[in-house]
Amino acid sequence: MLKELSRARLAGAWCATLIVIGALGVAGGAAITISSIELWLVTCLVPPAVMLLAWGGAPPRTVAEVLYAANRPSKDARP
Repeated sequence: MLKELSRARLAGAWCATLIVIGALGVAGGAAITISSIELWLVTCLVPPAVMLLAWGGAPPRTVAEVLYAANRPSKDARP
């Protein structure tokens, strides 16, 4: 299921979910202060930023690939 999602779409879904939760809180009577706005911004922006920085690149090599590369004779050694 997550293989079809792009990083940008997942980050957008995270932010949209938190915005909806915040709107429901405000509709329920939660106070809007500077500190609560800062907390919501950090909660909304830091996890997707970390995810976008950490997610990427090719997967690491498996043990089988490392062992195969180490045990395979080089092409230079052949006559």
